[in-house]
Amino acid sequence: MAIYPIRTFGDPVLRTPAAEVTDGAESLQRLVDGMLETMYEAPGVGLAAPQIGISKAIFVADVGEGPFAMVNPEIVELSGSWTFDEGCLSVPGHYWSIKRPGYCKARGTDIHGNEVVYEGEELMGRVLQHEIDHLNGMLLLERLPRRTRKQALKEMRERQLGMIESP
Repeated sequence: MAIYPIRTFGDPVLRTPAAEVTDGAESLQRLVDGMLETMYEAPGVGLAAPQIGISKAIFVADVGEGPFAMVNPEIVELSGSWTFDEGCLSVPGHYWSIKRPGYCKARGTDIHGNEVVYEGEELMGRVLQHEIDHLNGMLLLERLPRRTRKQALKEMRERQLGMIESP
């Protein structure tokens, strides 16, 4: 399968809520296979379709228990609290201490339209929340406290300018 280029901060597709998936299993299987290959190559533990420029509500993940995909997912339960240094393939090289609920339960379908439920604490819960945020047009930068977010955006702009101005 093809490895997709990962869209990074500043790309408008990352700020746009993804469209509901209505595709059939055959085309979704090709997409999921390519997304998994891209995620593993990056390397990452999750990848949402908008991160590869496809504005559809589907993501893939593998937190060490094997890969899975969720189509049209929604969070149905959150509880607890867990602070963790979180990064994102669309904001490469940056990690921030972000507090989120420690437990998450999400419901959606698999690529065949069968209902699936994934849930977990800590890393699994975080990945579910993070990827569903992407499908809602939200980057982890929006989870940062205001002052930290302003500093992060400033550093990212400076880094981009330095890359552009360097010979």
